[in-house]
Amino acid sequence: MPLLDLDKITAGLSRTWAGFLRDWDRTLRSGNYPETTRYNYLLAAAQLARYLAEYSPDPDADAAADDPTEVDRAHVEAFQAWMIETRSAGTALNKHKALQQFFKWLLLDEEEIDRSPMDRVKQPKTPQKLVPVLPDAETTRVLATCKGKAFLQLRDEAIIRLYSNTGARLSEVAGLQLADIDLGTDSVRFHGKGNKDRRTRFGPRTARALSRYLRARAKHPAADLPDLWLAERGGRPLAANGIKIMLKRRGTAAGLAGIHAHRWRHTFAHAWKRAGGDTGDLMLLLGWASDDMPRHYGASAAAERAQETQLRIGIGDHV
Repeated sequence: MPLLDLDKITAGLSRTWAGFLRDWDRTLRSGNYPETTRYNYLLAAAQLARYLAEYSPDPDADAAADDPTEVDRAHVEAFQAWMIETRSAGTALNKHKALQQFFKWLLLDEEEIDRSPMDRVKQPKTPQKLVPVLPDAETTRVLATCKGKAFLQLRDEAIIRLYSNTGARLSEVAGLQLADIDLGTDSVRFHGKGNKDRRTRFGPRTARALSRYLRARAKHPAADLPDLWLAERGGRPLAANGIKIMLKRRGTAAGLAGIHAHRWRHTFAHAWKRAGGDTGDLMLLLGWASDDMPRHYGASAAAERAQETQLRIGIGDHV
């Protein structure tokens, strides 16, 4: 089932709001925007419309709830504050960025407004938190739950090792095809955000786990499917949500909470920066277009280095 259900996203909205969102989605599709990006953009705009219709204390919000060209700065700021209160500052920031794109489209592409209501709306400040990493010992515990030669055990070990060894996104590993794995060069081709492909090497243990899985996969009833990962039953591929559930289940079996694919992505970036790896190379390996991400994920490595320097210098310890 596709992620983006436009009828569901626009359900309950005015005919004008729904029409604009359908037109915007057509523009996004023609620009080859990924489905996840389109979904997040459209959802943010629909949430603004619903807020104006159902939750806004402003008695003058009715016109904006009916027509997005009537939205002003005060409406957006109130929505943003509501998002911070009911969700989080991080969620509010994501909505802010999506609404910037929506009103930019209304201004430049559709010429329906003379000025974007986002012009003077400040981005919400988000707390700076160190990204948690996953120690090798904990990855070992998760892998220990996969010991055995059954199909599920071989498949899950290969998936976990690929996340740990490459730092790939959940969707990138989930979307792999058989043709993306090259055991001759021990490399994998990931299809990243923005339809950008990249090839990444993996180590011998991951290669061995993949090879064992592929032998078991060849005997699976759905072996003719092009998808790399197969569900145990039903003759269908294993979707991203299925991998997410599997990782959580394996983590629970290992006695660990909060196990998900992004933990290994964080850990990969941490270990790379901790070893003094080049930021540009890290961006290529993890499919980042902006150096904001390696700075964010590298903060934990910088903090560790700072603590070690503090202990080595011993300021205040000699008095």
